[in-house]
Amino acid sequence: MTGRDWELVGAPNARDLGGLPTTDGRRVRAGRLIRTAALGRLADEDLPVLGKLAPACVVDLRHGTEQAVAPPDRLVGEPRVVHLPVYDAAHPVFTYVSAVLLGHDLDAYEELAREGMPGAMAAIYRWFVTGESARAGFGAAVRLAADAGSLPLLFHCSAGKDRTGWLSVVLLTALGVEEPAIRADYLRHNELTESLREVLLAAMTRSRPDLDPAVARPLLEVRPEYLDAAYEEVRRVHGSFDAYLRDGLGVTDGTLAALRANLLE
Repeated sequence: MTGRDWELVGAPNARDLGGLPTTDGRRVRAGRLIRTAALGRLADEDLPVLGKLAPACVVDLRHGTEQAVAPPDRLVGEPRVVHLPVYDAAHPVFTYVSAVLLGHDLDAYEELAREGMPGAMAAIYRWFVTGESARAGFGAAVRLAADAGSLPLLFHCSAGKDRTGWLSVVLLTALGVEEPAIRADYLRHNELTESLREVLLAAMTRSRPDLDPAVARPLLEVRPEYLDAAYEEVRRVHGSFDAYLRDGLGVTDGTLAALRANLLE
């Protein structure tokens, strides 16, 4: 059982990572790590919920070009906002997801349709492991999560499923959560966003009659094979997740100890 879902109308996949069990019989503390989609679409009724959560720090994994075309995050109080852009202009998936969510022109459709959307998504997940801005951003986010002054920590990208999803995997693995529980949390995005996904697909096909929903659907979902691609890249490049944390993300033993002290009960 994961922690409670923070029921946000404008971010239906928001959830608390609290409650997930670790291999040594402990649990992730509730109300400390919250993953969401971008907060610019929050409704007025969402703001009191966010106020109760009271994040001390909000990590935004979007690039400045994504932020510029999206509504600004709606925040309550004065959390520290840390911008850790995980973005690669060579992957059109990033701009395409943002365009879909905002109802903008779908310029990258032809390129992605040629490549195959599942293949493009798997490539992004491999890049999460090796890309320079990915390693810098995810490593910095782990260090923030290990700092008691940054808790509760809320983190998001645009859709809150891929960059946010991989950061959740990184944090939960570092905390000692079992892989099946990590996978289950990752895949919950599909269940939580089912109605939103159908609305987006309908809007996309109206604006682009040539668009095949079967081609676009993999972009709006998370799939086990996306996560598998990242895990395989971790093994290929580093041999183990521990080595990836240490050598890929620069997470020290001291950071790991602080992370577990602050986030496990």
